[in-house]
Amino acid sequence: MLMDPRKPSRTEGPAGTDRATADASAVPMSALPMAAAVIDAQWRFVAVNPAFTELLPHPLTPLPGQPCEMLLPIDPAGLMALMQRTRSLGTLQSADLIADADPDTPLADILHCRCQPLADGALLLLIETATTPTSAPLAHNILDHIFTFVGVLAPDGTVLEANRASLEAADITLDDVRGRKFWDCYWWSLDPEISRRIRRAVRSAAAGATPRFDIDKRMAGTRFVTIDLILSPVHDDNGAITHLIYSAIDVSDRKAGEAALQRSEQRFRQVVESAPDGLAMVDASGHMVLVNTGMESIFGYTRGEMLGNTIEMLMPQRHRSAHGALFQGYLEEPTARDMAGRRELYARRKDGSEFPVEIGLNPIPTETGTMVLATIQDVTRRKADRQMIERALEEKTVLLHEIHHRVKNNLQVISSLLNLQARSADPSVGQALSESQGRVKAMALIHQLLYERNDFSQVDLGTYLQRLCSLLQESYRDGPARFTLQVNAAEQMHLNLQRAVPCGLLVNELVTNAIKHAFPDGRSGHIDVTLAPVDDRHCAITVADDGVGLPPDVSPGTSRSLGMQLIPLLSDQAGGQWQVFREHGTRFELIISTTPQEAR
Repeated sequence: MLMDPRKPSRTEGPAGTDRATADASAVPMSALPMAAAVIDAQWRFVAVNPAFTELLPHPLTPLPGQPCEMLLPIDPAGLMALMQRTRSLGTLQSADLIADADPDTPLADILHCRCQPLADGALLLLIETATTPTSAPLAHNILDHIFTFVGVLAPDGTVLEANRASLEAADITLDDVRGRKFWDCYWWSLDPEISRRIRRAVRSAAAGATPRFDIDKRMAGTRFVTIDLILSPVHDDNGAITHLIYSAIDVSDRKAGEAALQRSEQRFRQVVESAPDGLAMVDASGHMVLVNTGMESIFGYTRGEMLGNTIEMLMPQRHRSAHGALFQGYLEEPTARDMAGRRELYARRKDGSEFPVEIGLNPIPTETGTMVLATIQDVTRRKADRQMIERALEEKTVLLHEIHHRVKNNLQVISSLLNLQARSADPSVGQALSESQGRVKAMALIHQLLYERNDFSQVDLGTYLQRLCSLLQESYRDGPARFTLQVNAAEQMHLNLQRAVPCGLLVNELVTNAIKHAFPDGRSGHIDVTLAPVDDRHCAITVADDGVGLPPDVSPGTSRSLGMQLIPLLSDQAGGQWQVFREHGTRFELIISTTPQEAR
């Protein structure tokens, strides 16, 4: 309709209109006999009806996608001010604008323009003229090309129009809903509570409000989707509500994502709260933004006292001044870090007491920057237990040290007694006593080594054999045999005490037998004792001489001499397998395991 040219330009916002906006696709063109256009947030045309294109002096085809500066003949400054005001206030705004005086334009002198806010910053522009043709079918066609759910209602809730997207999604036709009350339509028919909520929303919109809420809408069959529903009232020039615009978008994916995010956050909080250690999230400025129940239990502060404060409040006073620089240095190259491996750390409780802690740092990237998740563990009890264990271990070490020292001394006493006894005994008895003295010295030497090394779990077999052979060589220096004794043990090999003793006694018997029997009648020769690895789990002890060789009738285990009887027994105690080779003298080889689990 034409306005009085003498009437000044005016703007208005209908009473009771909320800031909530309709969806950009909710265009009620079929119900409004006027020129209409939808303009997006970038000031471009989205959709227009034929009546709108006739207003322009040089219509473009297609008009959608073109900038709205094409409306320049319609007082561009006033029109832009109207649209900006509508977008800023979020309510329906109106203005009477003066048309361009260009004689080629079909515009009237003054046009009544109304601008309706839509979702996402879009606008619905309505221009009323005396010559605007009514084209409801064409407007309805535009409505059908909108992919969101759109409809037009009478103020009493009667459905006047519904677009194709809303109908096809429910597998119904326009005749199924046109003329019916909105709340009685198919979309809300399965749940009486949903129907009642829609009815209340229609009444609220008819009273001038713009209700907006999420609700479940029925689709084909029994399928439901969650929609974001808006009911917007349409006012005439006198402020009376003539229609209600229904628009909605499917937000099921958004809701599912929000629910999944909420479940994820809930699980995260459950994990954080159930952790027995203290957990604190610290932002880049050093302030605590998250703490768990463990922090309250450890430090004695409430959650509210810690949140928003700096992490320095939990430190001893002497460490606070230097922490800021250390923390910023960590943020320059943030990595997962165990602070306990560097030095002893202490924290401070609310009551002022200090206690030892272990702290782990883990950087957490966030949208607002890197945060640090600190894991704080009170190790007061662990440290006390460790000190108690260390004291007990020290006491046991001293005790074992003393035991081996006394065993060594007692064996030396026995060795000395045997030596004294051998001096006054018959030659045959003296020789037997001397051999027994050698065996006692072999056992005493092991305890001597354990005493010297302060390692009571294992014996260095190479060092033991070298020391043992030196004692044997010294013992027989003045004997009739002339020999050289050499030990080859380049690699370190360790045996526990249970296997080292029989190995030492076995080498003592073999070397003693070689000295006594391999070089008769003043002959000279060589005796070699070798310790060498066989593989990763075994080693070989070899005692070889280049003497006259072992007589055929002499065999370990069967001969009557004590030495020959001890050889298989000692080999079995060492957990090894032995062999005797009689070529070019005599060679005895013992293969034993170096793995502790195979000890006998």
